[in-house]
Amino acid sequence: MLKSLLIANRGEIACRIMATCRRLGIRTIAVYSDADTYAKHVREADDAIHIGAAPAAESYLDGDRIIEAAKASGAEAIHPGYGFLSENADFADAVEKAGLIWVGPKAETIREMGLKDEAKRIAEEAGVPVLPGYRGEAQDVKTLEDEADKIGYPILIKAVAGGGGRGIRLVSRKSDLSSELESAVREAKSAFGDGRVMLEKLVEHPRHIEVQVFGDSHGGAVHLYERDCSLQRRRQKVVEEAPAPGMPEDVREAMTGAAVKLAKAVGYEGAGTVEFIVDGARPLAKDTFWFLEMNTRLQVEHPVTELITGTDLVEWQLRVASGEKLPLEQKDIPLSGHAIEARICAEDPANDFRPGAGRLAAFDLGEPDLFAGETPDADELHYRLDAGFEAGGTVPATYDSMIAKMIIKSWDRGSATSALSEQLGQSIVAGIPSNIGFLKRCLDNEVFRQGDHHVNWIAEEIDALASPDTGGARLAASLVAGILLSPDDDGPWDEKDGWRMNAVPRRSIRLLVGEDIVEASPGDVHLTDDWQAIGLSETRFAVGVNGETWLVEVPDYEAEAEAIAGGDRVAAPMPGKVIDLRVKAGDSVTKDQTVAVMEAMKMEHSLKAPRDGVVKTVGAELGEQVGEGVVLVELEDA
Repeated sequence: MLKSLLIANRGEIACRIMATCRRLGIRTIAVYSDADTYAKHVREADDAIHIGAAPAAESYLDGDRIIEAAKASGAEAIHPGYGFLSENADFADAVEKAGLIWVGPKAETIREMGLKDEAKRIAEEAGVPVLPGYRGEAQDVKTLEDEADKIGYPILIKAVAGGGGRGIRLVSRKSDLSSELESAVREAKSAFGDGRVMLEKLVEHPRHIEVQVFGDSHGGAVHLYERDCSLQRRRQKVVEEAPAPGMPEDVREAMTGAAVKLAKAVGYEGAGTVEFIVDGARPLAKDTFWFLEMNTRLQVEHPVTELITGTDLVEWQLRVASGEKLPLEQKDIPLSGHAIEARICAEDPANDFRPGAGRLAAFDLGEPDLFAGETPDADELHYRLDAGFEAGGTVPATYDSMIAKMIIKSWDRGSATSALSEQLGQSIVAGIPSNIGFLKRCLDNEVFRQGDHHVNWIAEEIDALASPDTGGARLAASLVAGILLSPDDDGPWDEKDGWRMNAVPRRSIRLLVGEDIVEASPGDVHLTDDWQAIGLSETRFAVGVNGETWLVEVPDYEAEAEAIAGGDRVAAPMPGKVIDLRVKAGDSVTKDQTVAVMEAMKMEHSLKAPRDGVVKTVGAELGEQVGEGVVLVELEDA
């Protein structure tokens, strides 16, 4: 077994890997950028080494610096986690050439399965079902248009070197193909340095079901059953669960068998995931699933597999990397209960999921009874929390928006879903926006409860799912009013009962909830919902109501009012890079016309004109990195 390990990652996955290493007595070395100097994963490691500036390209994506850090720290091996360099075959090669152990599959396997067209060719040869599509070398628009006609619309454009939902575009008609190709290619080049795309027939009500596979250097290969990751937004997973709802045993055998067959075909070593697209318009059957891609790393959603099988997949990775055989044979891997995971992200669902960053004034997700690497009791309710942050920490704007994963394991899907919803409802994240309320609304929806959701379901129901219940603001104000108007002591002069001489008692207080003034009294709202309140100061509170966090404070009427620019400016809503400027000074624009596009937290964000007008000035340049609030375009009347 390894004695020391450098973790080439950050946040919750770095902390999760460290949990297993502590249990196994393995020394851990963290790496960190300027943005993560005081991060949780840095504090929890045995040693930590600074590797560069905040941009990932100058730190977490700089393979040479990471290898230098591993050598300097005396690490035996490097674990890449997920994202960043985890599926970079050149980095895997460089690690081994430096005399270090790579905790992952062979570089050759990463290359083969990292290109979606090559992966599908290998899958076809191995007898794994694959969707019809175009995976040729020719990339000119005419060829792609002809191939799309042969496949038949609707189709998906997919980046050959893609992942994480980037470089994917849905095209419903031929007239849209050219513009969507341009957008997909640009995003693929930015994200992966490879603008090649392929075309694939669209399954219109798709489910996403994947199989966890594991291989070793002795020819062993097994599966650890399936996960359902169909609850997605913009191709990004939101909630994952294991096993898949409604999975018949014969279909499970066919799907897991196909996954193991593919793993054996490439001599797979370590943790991997074989993803399938499933026709959700029909009941699960042997002819309703097709190979999608293979992820040659540990997945974000690996905890749900750990909880239903009673395994520690990170430990398995470390043992395989050390040259050991797989810890269990296929017949000895159990399947018990149901586990479900929600990804908690720093984003604002009510504002088109705009990413957020800043200091966590409050971060209370409850007290878990199970921790990473621990084996749950069979058929019992357990709560596990994998988090990369704590109260008082700072969420940088530079990286992915996920800050924690909340996982519940229970005896069946219904009880696990209800317990996760309840835990979300009692959670508070203040100082930055979060998607906790959105997650709770998804889990509480009857479509999800029945297992009838599909990959596009959130998009179809986004208005209802993304908007918080406005009644939550009044409930939050009422809760704080009750706190502030409670007596300080037992004496008569300490009563806060609203007594007034010669007038009807009035027991209320004006409070600022978000940007609105609310006059609230204790007991204004019947307290039947999930809630809790945390005092941030004597006059400022974070109140969690059904998963939404409301900042409630006593207004400071003497504070200077901040000047608010009218409807003449388009400003950067977050720190990011300007990747497209569509107007120049003197151009006429109409309301809601896209004037600029920014890239932040690995996503593109279109910025629109607030009204009709003429562009007065353009305050940024193409490719410029700008801070939040920087005015990109200013308008004037025609």
